[in-house]
Amino acid sequence: MSRGTAGANAEETAGERRQLLNVAYRLLGSVAESEDAVQEAYTRWYALPRGRRDEITSPGAWLTTVTGRICLDVLGSARARRERYVGAWLPDPLPDRTEWGLGPSTGLADPADQLVLDESVTMAFLVVLESMTPAERVAFVLHDVFRYPFAEIAAVLGRTPAACKQLAGSARRRVRAAQAPVSVAAAGRADAVRRVKEAWESKDIAALVDLLDPAAVMTADGGGLVGAALRPIEGGARIAQYMVAIADKAPGLELLERSVNGASGLVARRDGVVMTVASFDVTDGRVTRIWAVRNPEKLRPWARHDLS
Repeated sequence: MSRGTAGANAEETAGERRQLLNVAYRLLGSVAESEDAVQEAYTRWYALPRGRRDEITSPGAWLTTVTGRICLDVLGSARARRERYVGAWLPDPLPDRTEWGLGPSTGLADPADQLVLDESVTMAFLVVLESMTPAERVAFVLHDVFRYPFAEIAAVLGRTPAACKQLAGSARRRVRAAQAPVSVAAAGRADAVRRVKEAWESKDIAALVDLLDPAAVMTADGGGLVGAALRPIEGGARIAQYMVAIADKAPGLELLERSVNGASGLVARRDGVVMTVASFDVTDGRVTRIWAVRNPEKLRPWARHDLS
């Protein structure tokens, strides 16, 4: 692909890692799987004979194509893996390292720190991506998010550019159908999340019910490793009761307002350990969706930073 860097030296090739991780995470929704996919792409690159590598004018293009194909294969097997997963599966939540005064990441050790937080990684957006077919997701992410032309996406999917354009169009319709009728500004979202935090801390069921849309849905991901509702909880009143019940069972639970995947969210911590990371979707000032990730394997990036 033309967006890769020219030349085949090791420094230039290694410099593509950040971009590849960002592509892979949006395709897979998993930090660990994204790292594995990128590592496999590099393994295949260095397995090429030196002469073959020298012939490739754009290593970044080659690596992106291979990473896309690897992700496509992973997505193809995801359905079976989701069926074995205990309870609901949610994408990995991402922390914003700038909230802890760490600034942008420059190292290669932590893949989560290299992921760019924008609208294409909000939990609401990633959940919509999960509803797409693997080919739709690849075509849509590469074209609409990263602006790759369909001629180059065709090399990833093994289809014609016209077919890739149709796939992206189908995916785009899914996104439009899932979008809230009235969007809320970042400040309005933050205010709604803050009020939910205050009502939750005071165990005020009436206040929570008022903040939640009557048709709100809460989805929790414990992965079978910690306690979590196995099925989505539907209805603002039921969600409010569930949230207060959680607070009753976990004395000393500390709630922190933190960015989750680039949007206002809440982090629940107990004895200094992050227990839950919650994302919210807000429409007309009321919470319509809550995604609560409790699987400790998905919370590892949060354990590496001091949230105080």
